[in-house]
Amino acid sequence: MPKRGYHHGNLRQALVEAALALIEAKGPTGFTLSEAAKQAGVTPAAVYRHFAGREDLIAEAAHQGYEIFAELMQYAYDSGQPSALAAFEATGRAYLAFARKHPGHYIAMFESGVSVNRTPELAAACLRARGILEHAAAALSEHIPPEKRPPPAKVSAHIWAMSHGVVELFTRNSPGTASPFPPEDLLESGIGIYLRGLGLIGPDE
Repeated sequence: MPKRGYHHGNLRQALVEAALALIEAKGPTGFTLSEAAKQAGVTPAAVYRHFAGREDLIAEAAHQGYEIFAELMQYAYDSGQPSALAAFEATGRAYLAFARKHPGHYIAMFESGVSVNRTPELAAACLRARGILEHAAAALSEHIPPEKRPPPAKVSAHIWAMSHGVVELFTRNSPGTASPFPPEDLLESGIGIYLRGLGLIGPDE
């Protein structure tokens, strides 16, 4: 496995990049700080100038992942305008795209066991990403009378869970769970059924 290198002088980021490579290869609990240091081309003692332990290193990888994730979600939402439905569905597809393109970040964020509240920066980045999906849900339900309007936080939580389920079962190559349908099709049809059931879109949309 090639070293990510310390040539740019940013040891902290070199360690994060080393951790991401190790997370992809071995999982979030399958490597040590010494291995991350070796991958970054520095001594183990140098790691502790930036991170107190492996979980702090993984938390920073998760923080950077949520920042990337939020940017991708925002771009997807903006690209789907002016249709509220298209914008909402685009955020779901962005979830799948992120999991494929950034597996190390995805694992650090969702499979490492590190709490999103471990650092203020990580918590803020997570809230920003969730807020984009919640905003998309609110825009989609504006035409519903307030007394019949589902809470945007609940709608966004349901779609987040559905997207996560499709990723875990059919995008990350879980053994024995190959789908006869593309993950994007599964998610889009699932979102459509869910939104029609809530009355957020008509039967022909």
